[in-house]
Amino acid sequence: MQTTSSAIAGGALSSVGGRASAQSPGELRVLVYGGDTGRANIEAYVKPFQAETGIRVTPITDDIRLAQLELMVTSNNVTIDVIATNPNTHLIAAARGHLEQIDYSIYRRDELGGLLDFTKQPFGVSGLIYSWVMFYNTEKFPTPKPRPSSWAEFWDDRRFSGVRAFQSGQSGTEGPWEEALLADGVAPDAIYPMDIDRVFASLDRIKPHIRRWWGSGSEIQQIMRDKAADIGNCYDGRAGVLIDQRAPLEINRNQAKLTCDYWAIPRGSANARNAQRFIEFATRAERQAAFAQLIAFGPSNINAYRTIPEDRARRLPSHPDHLASGVLMNTRWYIEAGSDGRTNAERLRDRWNDWILR
Repeated sequence: MQTTSSAIAGGALSSVGGRASAQSPGELRVLVYGGDTGRANIEAYVKPFQAETGIRVTPITDDIRLAQLELMVTSNNVTIDVIATNPNTHLIAAARGHLEQIDYSIYRRDELGGLLDFTKQPFGVSGLIYSWVMFYNTEKFPTPKPRPSSWAEFWDDRRFSGVRAFQSGQSGTEGPWEEALLADGVAPDAIYPMDIDRVFASLDRIKPHIRRWWGSGSEIQQIMRDKAADIGNCYDGRAGVLIDQRAPLEINRNQAKLTCDYWAIPRGSANARNAQRFIEFATRAERQAAFAQLIAFGPSNINAYRTIPEDRARRLPSHPDHLASGVLMNTRWYIEAGSDGRTNAERLRDRWNDWILR
């Protein structure tokens, strides 16, 4: 998920000394992302939490980078009590001791049991699940014209011809890696540890057929809106917005790549106790069902599907059927470092930078 960080840079993470005057001991400052996601977090979690507990919550409609989080913690200037963060930042911050441990003792047994195992981490709890999926332009692939249903078929340009767009590997942590291995016949449960040579050998075959390598969610959304690609991969939420706007698009969720973002508490928060309460509240099935009705991210608490209408539920990435046919990203593998100190993500990024220029 990508949003800007101007509000944090200019306010919540500003100089030491600003915190005491800006935040009272009982107040919670919660980072909720910007845009539609931020608005959905406010409506589904922030306002109801205030109403139930009487605790004042100030939402920060932005995101946070690892360097900003580290600065807050190491300078003892923790100006945000709850953060929403991607899995890579979460794992690194936890390993460096920058996060408070989650107090699972305050969770009701049925709620805790509903949370998917991979969403319950010692230093964070998932607030939402999202995925990368295959999309089609239905004007190019009208029913009953055959459409690729796997990445191996996507790689087959002779059988399924069309203008293709795919995610760039420029970040290292996100890219066409898992899809390339699946296209080459690797079983979903055998992707990790990745064979990087095999990844790029597979990418060699599809490279001539990719018109655009996209680098951000807004970029691929614009490509789909402009009908500049007939087929490709994208964030499911981006395609979902356009489908709601009646764009000629459909999603294939077979072999979708799944991951999740986390709620977490920066170490040293003066309001850690209330921060724990907020995260527990935001992971309840009822609240996540309300969130999923506002924006098409998947609940991490599977019990939420008991009250989500089936037509809506099937549009969400954590629906049980989609979980069964999807591939869960192993974020820990990306941050593992070799004897030279370089992480797997860095190896992928450097290899990509050389490969894309050839």
